Amino acid sequence: MIELDNVSFMYENAARPALSNISFTIEDGEMLAVVGHNGSGKSTLAKQLNGLLLPTQGRVLVDGMDTSIEALLLKIRQRVGMVFQNPDNQLVTTIVEEDVAFGPESLGIPSQQIRERVDEALYAVGMSEYKLHAPHMLSGGQKQRVAIAGMLAMRPKVLVLDEATSMLDPEGRRDILEIVRRLNSELNMSVVLITQLMEEAAMCSRIAVLSQGELIRLEAPAAVFREEAMLCEAGLDVPEMVRLRSSLEKRGIFLEGEPLAINDFADAVAKRYSSTRQ
Repeated sequence: MIELDNVSFMYENAARPALSNISFTIEDGEMLAVVGHNGSGKSTLAKQLNGLLLPTQGRVLVDGMDTSIEALLLKIRQRVGMVFQNPDNQLVTTIVEEDVAFGPESLGIPSQQIRERVDEALYAVGMSEYKLHAPHMLSGGQKQRVAIAGMLAMRPKVLVLDEATSMLDPEGRRDILEIVRRLNSELNMSVVLITQLMEEAAMCSRIAVLSQGELIRLEAPAAVFREEAMLCEAGLDVPEMVRLRSSLEKRGIFLEGEPLAINDFADAVAKRYSSTRQ
């Protein structure tokens, strides 16, 4: 779906590149996390994915289309929708349903189709009952849901969330992540999750680790989390479940598999002690 080929990017007057020789692909239907400390290049990478920024070296292909070709940018941005950190910066009207309709209207989609898209998008994020509300009266989590609905109404193939949960409380964060997980599993939508929260990264199929603009790892979560020294050097933490499993192993208690989610970990512990009693 997306291919980055030797991508580098340098901001004007910067001392070093924000991205250096990044190459990897994002598959159709994949859920990929991009992690790194502040200044590692995460947001710069996110903006490369739909042509908001163009490489100073290398190229980015979206569904086979080169982001450097200006005539293709509209099609590219229809395929790759982005949700940013602050939802207030993405809401442009005074009524929720009008905000969700803004993107399709700008594409010249017929009115009946826009109505259908808006209703479907609001239903998908659980905001149908708020369609006539004023966006500025909503909570942070609800605003972010509306921002996601606005992207869904554009019918993208890829959804990029650039630290979209970082300003939310834990409940709002859980709600947004559940919506994203459902979009990925039910609609086969590719998701790129830009985050510093390793618990969020753990829900993805692969994790790309950035450090000082370089891609230093691209592996499954379990493989990445085993390299605690590498993560510490990159300014990152490991999920609590990984720390807990490591603590148990030091005490001679080993669990089956490598559970990363709390529920999976609890099931593994229950299975471990159930087999012991038997």
